[in-house]
Amino acid sequence: MTLAHLLIATGLLLLVLAAVMTFAWVLWRRTGNAGWVDTCWTFGLGFTGVASAAGAIVASEGSFARQLLIACLIAVWTLRLGGHIALRTSGIKDDPRYAKLAESWGSDAPRRMFWMLQMQAYASLPLALSMFLAAWNPLPELRLQDWLAGLIFIVALGGEALSDAQLRAFARDPANKGKVCDTGLWGWSRHPNYFFEWLGWCAYPLFAIDGFAIYPWGWLALLGPAFMYWLLVYISGIPPLEQHMLETRGRAFRDYQNRVSAFFPLPPKTDPGAGKKPAP
Repeated sequence: MTLAHLLIATGLLLLVLAAVMTFAWVLWRRTGNAGWVDTCWTFGLGFTGVASAAGAIVASEGSFARQLLIACLIAVWTLRLGGHIALRTSGIKDDPRYAKLAESWGSDAPRRMFWMLQMQAYASLPLALSMFLAAWNPLPELRLQDWLAGLIFIVALGGEALSDAQLRAFARDPANKGKVCDTGLWGWSRHPNYFFEWLGWCAYPLFAIDGFAIYPWGWLALLGPAFMYWLLVYISGIPPLEQHMLETRGRAFRDYQNRVSAFFPLPPKTDPGAGKKPAP
């Protein structure tokens, strides 16, 4: 792959992502439910990944088995996450994160939302590029490294699906109304779904990297998991969601924050006051 090839591919990926987020903006304007933005983003990003793998297959670039494996994994990720978000969105009037932004923008909300979504499209380029670089690895044979990448991806898919299912089961129980889910994976991480989402993106560099001799561009695939970690932990994932939880759950969520790791699954901290009798 030449630099010119990479630049052309980057431009095409940007055009597709920008078009997808424009459609998401139109859908938001028609429905008033910004939850569809994340649905469109997921399916749009998944499309770029599958199309990248298909393009590599047509060009006979690299291992057909690797490209087919990557295409299948991306398709499963897209259908699972996109379907989950779509189902969740269909049951709410609006996404509280976007709704709060739109309210603060007032009458200027349509214009500012449009440009924010376009910036989101451009910011998603490291993710789309990570999938593209994995699919276009020119090595003709599958390596142990590729099988490890596939295993990591499957574990990530399973972990994210399990955490989502545990949260749904907790929310469906009327006895848990107003409480904070701290069972199952949620007792080890406050956001296990985010952790496993990030873990899945760590598979693409493994598919892509092959030292510097044949495919030096593969190292750029590291931008995918690095960007996803930054996005989930510092920008649009944990911070706004935890702020919303503090506003709606108060002290219960603050106690949960003190006991359970924010992102990486770790054993929960024990309450030093647990089991002690109150002072007379």
